[in-house]
Amino acid sequence: MKSRTIIISALSILLIGFLIYNKMNSSEIESKKNAAPNPDIAKKIGAQVSAYVVSPGKLDNNVVSTGTVSANNEEQLFSEISGKITHIYFKEGGKVRKGELLVKINDADLQAQLAKAIAAKKIAGEIRDRDKKLLDKQGISQQEYDQSVSVLDQANADIALLNAQIAKTEIRSNYNGVIGLKSISEGSYITPAVKIASIQEIEPVKIDFSVPEKYTTQVRVGDLVTFTIPGSKDVFHAKIFAIEPKIDLATRSLLVRAICPNQDEKVLPGSFANVELILKQIDNAIMIPTQAVIPVLKGQQVYVSRNGKGQIVPVETGLRNDTTIEITNGLHAGDTVITTGIMMLKPGVNLKIKSVK
Repeated sequence: MKSRTIIISALSILLIGFLIYNKMNSSEIESKKNAAPNPDIAKKIGAQVSAYVVSPGKLDNNVVSTGTVSANNEEQLFSEISGKITHIYFKEGGKVRKGELLVKINDADLQAQLAKAIAAKKIAGEIRDRDKKLLDKQGISQQEYDQSVSVLDQANADIALLNAQIAKTEIRSNYNGVIGLKSISEGSYITPAVKIASIQEIEPVKIDFSVPEKYTTQVRVGDLVTFTIPGSKDVFHAKIFAIEPKIDLATRSLLVRAICPNQDEKVLPGSFANVELILKQIDNAIMIPTQAVIPVLKGQQVYVSRNGKGQIVPVETGLRNDTTIEITNGLHAGDTVITTGIMMLKPGVNLKIKSVK
């Protein structure tokens, strides 16, 4: 019984020792696998990398911004005088033409005064004509004739004043456009403080947006703009027609205004707009993946493959987007730029390119 216990204890000790040795050996193997590649070794046996062959292509230099749509012209309709509304001639949400009569205010008293003034003018004219004949015969003095002329002139002035007052009883449109919702009714009493409705000239519409200060020298009147609005998949086109001659001190941006024909009237004033300004197009731009560019103390550089070896090339960069960056100096068409495995490279290292784009 005692020898059996000794044998079991010995086997247990051997099993525990085997498990400990196996775990230590596995950890050593794993650490070797995870060890960072040695650049010197990579230089001898060749570093595995991915590459990108440079080829020039078209590059649009676009600026993305947000803006607001506004009517080409907007009119808030108010009456210049107080009075009772006798007729409303427009339909809410309908189109109106310039000069079209929209609202009529009671002018009965003014029409009566006008008729009286016209009658007074007729009498004054007859008196003036009679006095002219008497003056020619020296039947009256020049002063008496001048008085009759003055009475006629005053009658004409009274008629002009009444016509001007009557014109104020007619509310007319100053633009071609679409009239909004009315806030009045026939028979109600209106004052100059009461808004009647608004008119929006929406063919064309304006788009106001801002561009960063650094683009101010590149923005020109006539530049093309595309924009979208919420709720629509359509892309609308506009053209810059005015630029604010001042940088906004708060935002350090330049206010720009474009105009869109809006012939189908799909774009409404007040809409939010996602704007893209097309500044210029570069026909032979060299673009490479962003991850290929290495920032250094004195600028930026990339690794290129030349004769199977890695070489450092200083570069100058320009425009960039989400995945690529423009190289303005340092690379040429046909150069093979290293895009992955860059951290294990040294100048002159042998390269094993596993994939090329």
